[in-house]
Amino acid sequence: MSESPALPLYMRRSAFDPDPALARVREGEGVRKVPTMFGVDAWMVTRFPDVREVLGDHARFSNAHRAVLRSPDMPELTDEELTTLQAGSLLAFDPPEHTRLRRMLTPEFTMRRIRRLEPRIQAIVAEHLDAMEAAGPPADLVRAFAMPVPSLVICELLGVPYGDRDDFQRRTARMLDLSVPGRERLAAQMESRAYMSELVARARIEPGDDLLGMLVREHGHDLRADELAGIGSLLLLAGHETTANMLGLGTLALLRHPDQLSLLRQKPELIDAAVEELMRWLSIVHSGAVRLTTTEVEVAGTRIPEGELVVCVLPAANRDPELVPDPDRLDISRGDLGHVAFGHGVHHCLGAPLARMEMHVAFPALFERFPRLREAGPPAEFRSHTVVYGVTSLPVAW
Repeated sequence: MSESPALPLYMRRSAFDPDPALARVREGEGVRKVPTMFGVDAWMVTRFPDVREVLGDHARFSNAHRAVLRSPDMPELTDEELTTLQAGSLLAFDPPEHTRLRRMLTPEFTMRRIRRLEPRIQAIVAEHLDAMEAAGPPADLVRAFAMPVPSLVICELLGVPYGDRDDFQRRTARMLDLSVPGRERLAAQMESRAYMSELVARARIEPGDDLLGMLVREHGHDLRADELAGIGSLLLLAGHETTANMLGLGTLALLRHPDQLSLLRQKPELIDAAVEELMRWLSIVHSGAVRLTTTEVEVAGTRIPEGELVVCVLPAANRDPELVPDPDRLDISRGDLGHVAFGHGVHHCLGAPLARMEMHVAFPALFERFPRLREAGPPAEFRSHTVVYGVTSLPVAW
């Protein structure tokens, strides 16, 4: 847990909960201009309806901007370097360019296509539970289960050698950790691009049956090499980091809410509702991509000039009483209420069906294999200073 004043308000947490000050803003003015960690201010949007409005309106709240959010110690980038780093990144464009890129990927992430992966996901989950059981307690659930399961899934889906996971996980951790000096985060991002560029070059020579191979075979004439590298880099990062933190933090939430865990054991058919409620209640992505106003706008009665940065506080929006009664209570029987943990609008998370499937398989398998699973050893440490919230470790026994 971190209450560090260096953290912008929209990233502050208290264990599972958003900072209480965020609820006060939501109940008061709804929108407030706050400092960021990048030396510029941004307008913070906290209410559920307003967050949906911003996320759903790419014309007035644009992702396709060159407003560089960099810490003072990060070197300035040339236009050419910026273009290279942004190429292929769905988060860096609005329609029609965003539509062009996403249309090539969407067929691979439909629920029907993801269901074909379910047997393999079940096997990967079982293999890691077998290894945990064989090694015996205690275990760090993050290292033994939460991190490797989605990493292996996304590696197989993309065509990334699983043997490279330590390196790409190290780079990802540095890229997303805002307490790391900006120069080092940029270096990790450059390394990640270079690594994916090598994989793309290999796929262009000999495309496999994986996602990179499919993109080369079916869209190689439409996509430049740097765009392919950008798509691969984003999918690799998002594909393991977000689900891994949901598995770790979600497990901890259920262990600390034994009534909810007991309910899930009694009614396993609630697993899909439980996944949605955990997504809503935890909201592990603080804000998603920062938007730039393309014109003067009004949000919650507040006028925001053109050319201003806007951040949507997803944890505050998902705890808004306008979305759900008693929003601070974890209740896995609520069902899917339309939370914004996966975003909203054209930038709604492409990999949401895959993340849901992994959680749908992993949570029940974990608690079925270890019915007496419990925290053991030092308490789990929460981490707020990263773009994706989570726990650094989770010691467990059974």
